[in-house]
Amino acid sequence: MSGPRYTSFRPGEEWLDTSGRPIQAHGGSVLELDGTFYWYGENKERTTPGSGIWHWGVRCYSSTDLYNWTDEGLIIPPEPDDASSPLHPGRGMDRPHIVRHPRTGRFVCWIKVMEGSVQLTTTLEAESILGPYRKVRVDFRPLGMHAGDFDLVIDPDDGKGYYVFERVHSELIIADLTDDLTDVTGYYSTHFHHGRPPFTREAPAYFRRKGRRYLLTSGTTGYYPNASEVATARSMHGPWTVLGDPHPDDATRTSYRTQVSSVLRVPGRDLYIALGDRWLPDYEADGGEAYDLFDEYFAALEDGAEDVGMRELTVPDPSRARYVWLPLRFGADGAVRIDWRDEWRLDDVSSGAAG
Repeated sequence: MSGPRYTSFRPGEEWLDTSGRPIQAHGGSVLELDGTFYWYGENKERTTPGSGIWHWGVRCYSSTDLYNWTDEGLIIPPEPDDASSPLHPGRGMDRPHIVRHPRTGRFVCWIKVMEGSVQLTTTLEAESILGPYRKVRVDFRPLGMHAGDFDLVIDPDDGKGYYVFERVHSELIIADLTDDLTDVTGYYSTHFHHGRPPFTREAPAYFRRKGRRYLLTSGTTGYYPNASEVATARSMHGPWTVLGDPHPDDATRTSYRTQVSSVLRVPGRDLYIALGDRWLPDYEADGGEAYDLFDEYFAALEDGAEDVGMRELTVPDPSRARYVWLPLRFGADGAVRIDWRDEWRLDDVSSGAAG
């Protein structure tokens, strides 16, 4: 079986690989190596309601045009026979991020693993983007903190690495990485102190353009979409200035029913693409519904209530999650906007020399 041949992006529509199967690379990112793009992320093909399976490893796809993707398989497979492994399908492995070490050439992957209120981190290494990966540090707490959604950053000027993560239900942390990129040094800064969900910022997606650094984040409402926020700074450790929601035309305040996982700069062009997951393709409520639900739930916990259940607004089926890829538009003052497009092509977006 072969899939369709794409010549454009169609945000929110089902996206098939070259074999005709739905792409499974959620909460991940894209790396470009020698003219080939590699898109990797959580494989949710078996994460159906009631399955007890959170993930089935990290899957990777390759492409030369960003439209058509060939399945390269599970570059980090699940470990179903080891219940203690961070890669066991029943453990909440989320948001793999891979960077290439600028001096050794090795590929370093970080993952977070959720178990109830506990969130742990594991780092892995490989000689090739496609693996095999070996575990370096397993189930640790960076800086002694429960680390949630995150991004990895390599500064192009000096090759220094940074770990940008949500200190669970609290604030955003930017921490310096060790020289081998598999741990933190101990130096860090704190940002966006919002106390608790849904106000806590999560899912940080970093990019840099023309001397400015940017962070795209979402509020904390689980799988339910909410309003994004963009902030900018001149240095990694800030101070960061909040610019507001980059989706001002979205009256639903749901970032077009999407959570951005990363931002891709197309090599050689002043073109940046927000890569987002539409976790709930059939959920069309206003963002205020989930925001109010999470506010009520966490306010009750904050007041000392016990056994507070959270009602579901819909039944998530991550195996059916889709993707929303949209170009970023920049104002003269550095402002960022993301406009909705039913369909678009790379050549539709004006570009110049990248900064």
